[in-house]
Amino acid sequence: QVQLVESGGGSVQAGGSLKLTCAASRYRFGYCGRGWYRQVPGKDRELVSKINRDGSTKYAESVKGRFTISQDNGQNLLYLQMNSLKTEDTAMYYCVAESGSRCEFNEWGQGTQVTISS
Repeated sequence: QVQLVESGGGSVQAGGSLKLTCAASRYRFGYCGRGWYRQVPGKDRELVSKINRDGSTKYAESVKGRFTISQDNGQNLLYLQMNSLKTEDTAMYYCVAESGSRCEFNEWGQGTQVTISS
């Protein structure tokens, strides 16, 4: 069973930075799409950033220029570097990885909380 574990969340002031890390077990980042979503209570989960199967990246408009997704192939880790954080970035952040022979399934981590104060 695929296991994704996020870390790196926390509380920082607006303008600060955080780097989220997703560690995968029984899964190898690289073939299928993988990325980060976030959710605030009462709202739908939204895509923050993703690395597609072809290696291209996608970012939500609200985080473009501030967040960077990357991965460490050797350590099998997925990262989300978040700079110039805003209060509206406050959310639970989830690592997601597509799985299956056709990348048809989504595997989710338990999430890591990010709280930005003004």
